[in-house]
Amino acid sequence: MHADAARRRAFFQIHFCVLLWGFTAILGKLISLAALPLVWWRMLLVSVALLLLPRVVRAIRALQTRLLLAYAGIGVLVALHWVTFYAAIKLANASVAATCIALGPVFLAVVEPLMQRRGIAWRDLLLGVTMLPGVALVVGGIPDAMWYGVLIGVLSALLVAIFGSLNKLLVEHADPLAVTSIELGAGTAALTLLAPLLALLLPEQAGVAPWTLPGQQDWLWLALLAFGCTLLPFALSLVALRQLSAFSAQLAVNLEPIYAIALAALIFGEQQEVQWTFYAGAAIVVAGVFLHPLLHRPTGQPESPEMLAVAESKTLD
Repeated sequence: MHADAARRRAFFQIHFCVLLWGFTAILGKLISLAALPLVWWRMLLVSVALLLLPRVVRAIRALQTRLLLAYAGIGVLVALHWVTFYAAIKLANASVAATCIALGPVFLAVVEPLMQRRGIAWRDLLLGVTMLPGVALVVGGIPDAMWYGVLIGVLSALLVAIFGSLNKLLVEHADPLAVTSIELGAGTAALTLLAPLLALLLPEQAGVAPWTLPGQQDWLWLALLAFGCTLLPFALSLVALRQLSAFSAQLAVNLEPIYAIALAALIFGEQQEVQWTFYAGAAIVVAGVFLHPLLHRPTGQPESPEMLAVAESKTLD
């Protein structure tokens, strides 16, 4: 019963994170900065805030160099994911960019088994593929000018699948807040160094310095983005991953486009761009989100190596 309760709590935690993440696309559109400085400031604010906590500093000092470098490497992927995500918002719109993240389960169904050196779970892969018609329906009918934004959004989904799987492998080895601080601090440094290369991929970044100062109103939106939609859900999701596979968590994240598009409709009037295809696509995505836990309902023993990976942590707490 304890394991079942812990798993249910983890699902609630992930869905609360997804609700908060649904606001990131909205704030990304409200902030006037280009994608690169937007993410640079977001990561810098959170990493500095965490370093003010003695618990985080002690946890970082206790880490082995190998783990420290591993988390830093994941932080680079987090930074690239966020930059491509916000670039997709600027190149298309909040609804399209958020919807592209729903491709994450398709990538995860392949990426996570490869990293864990096990066979691909074809049930997971097929379930992930069922998301594709939903994404196609939601994104379908956009103007041609937005398609580069879609491609950047798909790249963002691939990146989130990679760093999500890596976090899953390493999440047991350090305090979640310390992991968050290391990853976001490393991401800030990486964006400072990679700015010229990112300008080649994202034309809007050409000539834009990562440390470009936000406007007066942007500071408020950045604070909300950094602390309400980054620090809290990022750390909470790492804790939830102790009970869930990265694939299970990513399927829940498929609700993010639904929240983001609904919020965009209310705040920006994007409902004029949303036709019946959105509702059909949303129904497919939501069905997949709730079908996965039913298919993986626990029996006497874990059903796969993916479940074994989190079995030990269910005895903690």
